[in-house]
Amino acid sequence: MALGLVALPVAFVGLLLLWPLAVVVDRALRPEGMLDLTPFADVAADPSLWGVIWFTTWQALLSTLLTLVLALPAAWLFARNRFVGRNVLWAALVVPFVLPTVVVAAAFTSGPSAAVAPRGTLWAVLLAHAFLNYAVVVRIVGVAWADLGDRFASAAAVLGAGRWQVARRVTAPLLAPSIVASASVVYLFSFTSFGVVLLLGGSRLRTIEVEIYERVRQLDLGTAAVLAISQVVLVVGLVWVAGRWAQRWSVALRPSDPSPSRRVSGARRGATVLAVVSMLLVIGLPLLTLVVRSIWGPDGWTWSYWSALDERRGVLQAAPLVALMNSLAVGALAAVIAMVVGGLAVAGIVTLERSGPAWRVARPAAFDALLMLPLGASAVTVGLGLLLAFGRPPIDLRSTVVLVPMAQALVALPFVIRVLLPATRAVQLSMRESAAVLGASPWSVARHIDLPLLARPIAIAGGFAFAVALGEFGATLVVARPNLPTLPLTVARLLGQPGEINRGQAMAVATLLMIVTVGVVLTVDQLRGGLRD
Repeated sequence: MALGLVALPVAFVGLLLLWPLAVVVDRALRPEGMLDLTPFADVAADPSLWGVIWFTTWQALLSTLLTLVLALPAAWLFARNRFVGRNVLWAALVVPFVLPTVVVAAAFTSGPSAAVAPRGTLWAVLLAHAFLNYAVVVRIVGVAWADLGDRFASAAAVLGAGRWQVARRVTAPLLAPSIVASASVVYLFSFTSFGVVLLLGGSRLRTIEVEIYERVRQLDLGTAAVLAISQVVLVVGLVWVAGRWAQRWSVALRPSDPSPSRRVSGARRGATVLAVVSMLLVIGLPLLTLVVRSIWGPDGWTWSYWSALDERRGVLQAAPLVALMNSLAVGALAAVIAMVVGGLAVAGIVTLERSGPAWRVARPAAFDALLMLPLGASAVTVGLGLLLAFGRPPIDLRSTVVLVPMAQALVALPFVIRVLLPATRAVQLSMRESAAVLGASPWSVARHIDLPLLARPIAIAGGFAFAVALGEFGATLVVARPNLPTLPLTVARLLGQPGEINRGQAMAVATLLMIVTVGVVLTVDQLRGGLRD
């Protein structure tokens, strides 16, 4: 029974991820049906492609360093201080992380952000990456910093250590594991960046992801496949190195009260105000610019960009409001698919864990790790694999809309499992067994015990899946058909065209997408608050 529950999710990931990736490998090694290493040799001999790989590597490093510099003061702010609006800002931190990359790109193409870092420059890419990944550092390091409490610093001070000695020899080493963990996540996200670099990097700046997409557009599938394989290898290597570092630097701590125990006073007040202002500038200014530019034209305030959302022009396959309806419908379908597959996976994993030593051979953790693979896979590579795997007989889905919700569901699946798995594990087995002893059928147990206890986690998982699907850009851009434009694709097409009307309407469409995404995030956050209550 348990293995049967896990079988469908594993088959889903295998069919939509592992098989397409295997097809990519096959296309690279056997383009004409026989083993051929020429694409590898061509890539190895092309200095421009080595330049792309090198740029991908060092821009990710610079993005990570910039994110740490900007976010660590905010991590200290939340960990060590209390101030008005603290909980609101803590919840708002996650908004940039889940925003579609096209919205972020639109926010950085005008206003103060564009003046500081014009489109087509490295600074534009670095700042956008810092904006997107800001919450990763603040949340991971901030929680670890709060857990430290004052006991280690107080002990060092009693032994005669000064403030800077405590920071350098006590606090910094204890925070190193969390800093490394957050930095590794930021680096991987920046390394596999696609939408930001595609829309802000211009024609000069390309990551491996962008180069794969461009090669697919040029029908150079051999080079695209080799680059996709290279990126997978590099990502796996980065994950392994990050894991080794985290293991080497890990420190066993006894968590203390994560709530800060000090109120802002004296010299801390100035540092706190500075940290709050910098955080508002990093997070709030780009989003505010986006909204303002959607209602500001060459002649001043205007609603013309918004009033034209129901009109279709030459650059668009459909009016933006039609694209919004497409995004909502496809995102909802993708969320349903991810919830069904993820729910079966969680039920199977928990059942295996509770089945005793006889099922240890099944390795529930191995199933969990397998189902997390979409989280680390390149979105463009997944899209490329889907096109290659399902773009030829006997299964040719290129002319259908099936691939879009399936690709989005695949990307959303790990988020669903990460939310539902711990909540399902928390349901006491004794309650289910008692109900079964009293004669309740498995369906009655699920309806009267499991569903009431898991109602809010299910709603949270569904909300996150919908938000992720709504803003998914990389795989959707590769597999989407012209007859099904989504809102992120509409923003990208408008940004890619010259003219004030195109840019203004791109800002309006991006603002609309931001409002919908923020609404979903705030709803999910309220549900999480209800869970804590």
